[in-house]
Amino acid sequence: MKDIFYMKKAINLAKLGMFTTFPNPNVGCIIVKKSKIVGKGWHKKSGEEHAEIYALKQAKKKAKGATAYITLEPCCHYGKTPPCCKALFYAGISKVVIASKDPNPKVNGLGLLWLKKRGILIKEGVLKDEAKYINQGFFKRMKTGIPWIQLKLAMSIDGRSSLQNGKSKWITSKKSRIDVQYFRAKSNAILSTSKTILNDNPSLNIRYHEFNDKKLKKYDINKKNQPIRIIIDSKNRLTPSNKFIYTKGNIILVRLKYDNLTWPKNVKQLLVPSYKKKIDLHHLFKILGKSNINTIWIESGPSLSGALLKYKLIDELIIYIAPKLFGHHSNPLCLLDMYSEISEVPKLSFSSIQKIDSDIRIILKPNNNLYN
Repeated sequence: MKDIFYMKKAINLAKLGMFTTFPNPNVGCIIVKKSKIVGKGWHKKSGEEHAEIYALKQAKKKAKGATAYITLEPCCHYGKTPPCCKALFYAGISKVVIASKDPNPKVNGLGLLWLKKRGILIKEGVLKDEAKYINQGFFKRMKTGIPWIQLKLAMSIDGRSSLQNGKSKWITSKKSRIDVQYFRAKSNAILSTSKTILNDNPSLNIRYHEFNDKKLKKYDINKKNQPIRIIIDSKNRLTPSNKFIYTKGNIILVRLKYDNLTWPKNVKQLLVPSYKKKIDLHHLFKILGKSNINTIWIESGPSLSGALLKYKLIDELIIYIAPKLFGHHSNPLCLLDMYSEISEVPKLSFSSIQKIDSDIRIILKPNNNLYN
């Protein structure tokens, strides 16, 4: 029971880096000696010291003979920082309890092996699922090469995404839209389409002024940080004259062919092969995974949403439902194939249901049999 108690504390520490560690995973560490916490730390930003180092610095000489509770296997290789295994060993840690092995091929059990060979006791698998949950994108990218994909949709209670004339501002309440900002901030990239940009003129950035000040301070959020914005623009509809191009942050235009226009330095054109005359979405996500992107937050219209569901590319579907009726002439939530049998339709399961002001936010996950 004591291992679970301390690992929960380490996981809570790891969560403090959820807005800032990209592309690294969130990691927490608790050092315990004689049933007292003598050191604690979490990974704060890529390139800075890892959780173990912060905890060891706090523990100092008390680390000798102590137990380290770490949410992820300590690294054994030189990256942007020295290996944590060596730091734990030289500090005199006698036992290491971890939640999960690191899926990174450079580590993946090698850190534990290095420690075992030097006489350090190892226990693994404590609250494994909880620790993996806070690093879903990192684990998926390391194992499949593809980021964790979240699709956000907003709809009326009768399942419509906009009126017949295309107007959709605002379906949901202000509190729901602020909730979206937190999801955006935890994502490494935000993806949409040129059609959405041209129709709705969104900035797709994070509106930090809407954040709770306590949350900004607690998570040490840098207001200057913006996710990469990825726009699928297969027909080269966007040009340097579009207002969106000059919003702060890096932009990737996903295309089938280059244009010869002069773009600002923050804009990059990315060529992706076609599939049925459209962008090959699976190939696109593979490319983005190679760019160390762990999580992608998608906000788009019915066409892309339908394609993502059809090709089983979604890991989580987040839907905000407003208590409004748009009517049957309004536009659908997503465009899917026509099915003749109930058994053929995509199946999902409820992961979370939460009331936000006048709206309901539901999070669904695709049925494993269909999407894995």
